[in-house]
Amino acid sequence: MTTINKQWRLKTRPVGAPSAETWDYTETEIPTITDGQLLIKIDYISIDPAMRGWLNDAKSYIKPVQIGDVKRAGTVGEVIESKHEKFAVGDYVAGHDGVQSYAVSDGTGLHKVDPNLAPLPYYLGVLGMPGMTGYFGLLKTGQPKAGETVVVSGAAGAVGSLVGQIAKIKGCRVVGIAGGSEKCKFLVDELGFDATIDYKNENVKKALKQTCPNGVDVYFDNVGGDILNDVLTQINLHARIVICGAISQYNNTEAVKGPSNYLSLLVNRARMEGIVVFDNIKEYPIAMKEIAGWIQSGDIKVKDHLFKGIETFPDTLMMLFNGENFGKLVLKVEE
Repeated sequence: MTTINKQWRLKTRPVGAPSAETWDYTETEIPTITDGQLLIKIDYISIDPAMRGWLNDAKSYIKPVQIGDVKRAGTVGEVIESKHEKFAVGDYVAGHDGVQSYAVSDGTGLHKVDPNLAPLPYYLGVLGMPGMTGYFGLLKTGQPKAGETVVVSGAAGAVGSLVGQIAKIKGCRVVGIAGGSEKCKFLVDELGFDATIDYKNENVKKALKQTCPNGVDVYFDNVGGDILNDVLTQINLHARIVICGAISQYNNTEAVKGPSNYLSLLVNRARMEGIVVFDNIKEYPIAMKEIAGWIQSGDIKVKDHLFKGIETFPDTLMMLFNGENFGKLVLKVEE
């Protein structure tokens, strides 16, 4: 076992997109644990759009990462030393232990996972925060009904791909918005979406009219900006708009661009509501069990996008904002 802990820390808050100047890369000795603590060798780190919002010094659903702190991130790894009564050496645990190769924890926010039931990256994706986001955001907030039309943006990403597949399970017509012909083909051919819109090569507003001839009943929004505005022109009476994210706006240097077509909500007596996954934490086991069942039955297919080497973190993070990830983006700590 190496005695070096590789870490990425926040050096300065970015204005716009994070850059090399945003981060400090450090190598330190692995700390010694005390009573009530455990040492985790991190195997995989989750790369999520929400990580950009955590860098802003602004009020949000979670406090911002502080200057000098290890960058917050979802993680999964193995307990290699323990002085904690609830965790033993050899246990695998998931939590938010940051962009580093080793983490000391007092057990707060950790839960055990079984690598024999599912590959470890699944616990950062379909069985982790993105999976819980898609599950509760669609079913609890979107409330889809069989026969309705569900549109999801960022459809080839970790959250969007699951949302579309669950909507199909619930008997809905599903239209995915994604960037590029390869992603759109995957959504239809592999995941069973009914139709797709390639926002990079199509007029989204025009394509929505063609792919959603009966209008939009549920829109699961991961991108915000112009696409949200376009979808609002096509919503039905009592439509539900789920605001999960706005990745098109996260690196803005100007004010966030809000929807100018918001009066469509009034005309259609529609509802727009945000989803923060942590509100549903007590119900995670229910969601994980159901999603795992769908995976086992073949109703849910999983695509992970794996990169290796913790040293690549800054470039791997930027793949999200350049639209380069295809499925759940995960960083394997060791090459």
